Amino acid sequence: MLRYVVHRLLVMVPTLIAISFLTFVIIQLPPGDYLSTMIAEMQSQGQGANQQKIAYLRELYGLDRPFWQQYLYWIAGFVQGDFGWSFEYDRPVVEVVGDRFFLTTVLALATTLFTWVVAFPIGIYGATHKYSWGDHGLTLIGYLGLATPNFLLALLTVYYANVWFGTSIGGLVDPVYLDQPMSWAKFVSVLEHLWIPVVIIGTSGTAGMIRRLRANLMDELQKPYVVTARAKGLPRGRALVKYPLRMSLNPFIADIGNLLPELISGSALVAVVLSLPTNGPVLVRALQSQDMYLAGAFLMLEAMLVVVGVLISDLLLAMLDPRIRFGGGQAR
Repeated sequence: MLRYVVHRLLVMVPTLIAISFLTFVIIQLPPGDYLSTMIAEMQSQGQGANQQKIAYLRELYGLDRPFWQQYLYWIAGFVQGDFGWSFEYDRPVVEVVGDRFFLTTVLALATTLFTWVVAFPIGIYGATHKYSWGDHGLTLIGYLGLATPNFLLALLTVYYANVWFGTSIGGLVDPVYLDQPMSWAKFVSVLEHLWIPVVIIGTSGTAGMIRRLRANLMDELQKPYVVTARAKGLPRGRALVKYPLRMSLNPFIADIGNLLPELISGSALVAVVLSLPTNGPVLVRALQSQDMYLAGAFLMLEAMLVVVGVLISDLLLAMLDPRIRFGGGQAR
């Protein structure tokens, strides 16, 4: 076990180096840079650009250096905790990400909790009452959840909330708390606004989780050990919980690998539609405006969380399911 963990940690280093290089290549692929985009916008509005100032900024931020020098400068700062400077917000990237990190974290955790709470009982019911009317009805709802994009559901919710109730849905906090520090009143306001994006974002994830849990549990219930346990008189509920349900929880544990990246990006499209003050819209805007250091920081943080999340998922799966062994295929 310890050897496996050390091996995975050592493998993470070259993996993250390769990801960092690919990330930097991707954010450099569009022609020009942020300053070029700013000049084009100013010229389209009939404004002149101070070429001396532009040249100074390009030299200051290293945009006039060769590609490999820019990459080394960026990755060296990243290792030291300096993610660079956001041209769009004229602030350090750390501050831009940190301002919205708390709300993004709350939204991601609440969505995951909603997914688990809803999917768990429905998936068990569908597996233990397969092909019943209830199972067919829940299956239909699950397919609708999978087929409906989250951003479309968000648009419909915003529209009908305004048409039917004359209210505007959006944001995670009342406008009076937007520029105020976190307090108990602001936290309560977040909780009051949280359920709408949680339900919208969690719909597709819940539907997919129900299908996976139902399929896994149905497969386990047909195993010989379950039939033997029932033949020996083990109560049905205990025979379900003892082993089959435990062995079917793999999708819930494996989903941790997807949970951690959500702490950074959130659901970007839904956040844009609902005007949520999370990191998602900031990432989209950074990619559009070629704010390279801000976009690169987001992508690198997500990559790091994916690697860590997959490691945590693998370790928990091995603890939960004894059929999973580290170093599979090795001689015994």
